[in-house]
Amino acid sequence: MAHTLYDRTIAFAAICQAVKLVQKVARDGHCDDDALEACLNSIMVTDPSNTLEIYGQESKLRLGLEALVSEIDNTPSGNELTRYLVSIMALERKLASRRDSMAQLGDRIDTAKRQIEHFELMEDQMISNLASIYLDIISPLGPRIQVTGTPAHLQQQSVQHKVRALLLAAIRAAVLWRQVGGKRRHLIFGRKQMVEQAKILLARS
Repeated sequence: MAHTLYDRTIAFAAICQAVKLVQKVARDGHCDDDALEACLNSIMVTDPSNTLEIYGQESKLRLGLEALVSEIDNTPSGNELTRYLVSIMALERKLASRRDSMAQLGDRIDTAKRQIEHFELMEDQMISNLASIYLDIISPLGPRIQVTGTPAHLQQQSVQHKVRALLLAAIRAAVLWRQVGGKRRHLIFGRKQMVEQAKILLARS
């Protein structure tokens, strides 16, 4: 994987998009299907030749790019998003240090890829399968991510499945972030460059 500003921006926008969709589903019980499909499909792309191949095209990350431009700062609107991002990054670091968990994750994703032959990616059964991967392998690695939203929606099993599947997609994007050379210092000192790159991508998507 190339270690460029472009690649880091794509990876970070993908984390932002998954988190924004978690927020949307938790609050409203639903979210944009195209943005959701781009996130869930990324879990299945395990041997890409380049970063963009994981998401198909830049326009499929519009929601994440917009969040990167407008919300990743110290304003109150960015606080919840930032809290999710910090939790995702911490879980990914724990995952990276556990070879057994990484191996289990690879096996479970391979199984999910075989299930795609029988189910559509966006079917409830497939989303439930992805949710169970998060619940079984990622969730036990650290403190549970506190998802805030509308209690009536959060009690619905289909919403819980979508939230967990999206958290798995966020972890996948965090793995990509590390693979393309993303470091904590890029978030502190390189944020402005990522915002400028995201603006360029939004302008042409």
